[in-house]
Amino acid sequence: MYIIRKSFEFSASHRLAGLPEHHPCSRHHGHNYVVTVELSAERLDGVGFVLDYRTLDKFKQWINDSMDHRHLNEVFPAMNPTAENLAETLCAVATEMFGERVSLVAVSETPRTVAEYVPPGHWSTRRL
Repeated sequence: MYIIRKSFEFSASHRLAGLPEHHPCSRHHGHNYVVTVELSAERLDGVGFVLDYRTLDKFKQWINDSMDHRHLNEVFPAMNPTAENLAETLCAVATEMFGERVSLVAVSETPRTVAEYVPPGHWSTRRL
């Protein structure tokens, strides 16, 4: 199995519903997010790539156009924009762009936190 990863950064605000009023995440606040997309393949293409990293630029453009310097509650009004929910949503976006090669999307709100979403069919490729 071959695996590649590429990370992308954006800044945005959000407010999480369902938390006690005194919880800091229940208030409007922002993060400098890092999103990492992982793609995997059993075989490389004719050049020797899982996928050319430059092809992933369209994912970064989507993030820039849709999420960067925005309030995520307005971008995704039907979703509580937790890192976990963002990881699943961004995995769906990446899968639409790059197909079943997308094996994981991770969203980090701080240097010490990360939420990962592994799409169905890729659990067996995970290493613990």
